[in-house]
Amino acid sequence: MKLLVTGGAGFIGANFILYWMKYHPEDHVVNLDSLTYAGNLENLITIEKHPHYSFIHGNICDPVVVEKAMQGVNMVVHFAAESHVDRSIMEPAAFIETNVTGTQVLLDGAVKAGIERFHHISTDEVFGALSLEETKKFSETTAYNPRSPYAASKAGSDHLVRAYHTTFGLPVTITNCSNNFGPFQFPEKFIPLAITNLLEEKKIPVYGDGLYVRDWLYVEDHCRAIDVVLQKGKIGETYCVGGVTEDLPAGRQGISNIEVVKKILRLLGKDDAMIEYVKDRPGHDRRYAVDWTKINRELGWKPEHNFDEWLGKTVTWYKENVFWWKDVKSGAYTSYYKKQYGGDK
Repeated sequence: MKLLVTGGAGFIGANFILYWMKYHPEDHVVNLDSLTYAGNLENLITIEKHPHYSFIHGNICDPVVVEKAMQGVNMVVHFAAESHVDRSIMEPAAFIETNVTGTQVLLDGAVKAGIERFHHISTDEVFGALSLEETKKFSETTAYNPRSPYAASKAGSDHLVRAYHTTFGLPVTITNCSNNFGPFQFPEKFIPLAITNLLEEKKIPVYGDGLYVRDWLYVEDHCRAIDVVLQKGKIGETYCVGGVTEDLPAGRQGISNIEVVKKILRLLGKDDAMIEYVKDRPGHDRRYAVDWTKINRELGWKPEHNFDEWLGKTVTWYKENVFWWKDVKSGAYTSYYKKQYGGDK
């Protein structure tokens, strides 16, 4: 089988490619990535010379590039997206271009190429926000209520995927995941920012009161969920993927940002003096929580990576891979493509 992975040089996409090539070594993987600031080919150094792996430098908004990339492909796994909420507040247009228009171009290409499965990676943020006082969770039947330009752009792409299934008969599946963490995550995101700042003896910025609650999903659990949906998922269906496995204090079913920060402080032997509360961002969603009952009941998936243990392993990864995140924070990683492929970047 041949897979096209869009956004495969990014955090989750790269982890997925490494996972897929480990557990499905007979398959061929094509990685289509435009190498924006968050795309880093150094994430894939260990497999870049593998005969079953190939890389195409191109934009999903370009129909010519997409048509070429889909030649001989059986499945498309679509990660490519602008994904940072703060950036979407500063520059919404880029999110509409990539997340909505880019998805539409891919869907057109998939219909023309007769793709056997188009799997779309989405987010729990399309569902809006929950209050700290309630205990309900997002599920596949939750109404969409996006509250940031990022979430709205992902909601739009979800609707397009379903529309192409209904209108054109394209075989699709969708997963809406909670917040991911793990190796190779770009240091603008909350957990790697906190870890790398402390490793540089800098304070951790915490929005508002720090009581924003999230459901944290270790990236390999996410990769396994996508795998099981590709193998056994029902065409046209959506599956919510979350990482919390046990009830937490006050029935919140999630972990507050300040709790995460304090866990990282303890892991690195620092105290609360390294916390810096900063002005809250506009429209900050108070709580997310994901009900992963459906994917568990129908496909047998459940998260296997406990948050505390794998947060510790993630901290260790960043401690042991200083060269990686130092290059990312300095921008030096962007020279890798030119060195490796002789192209402009």
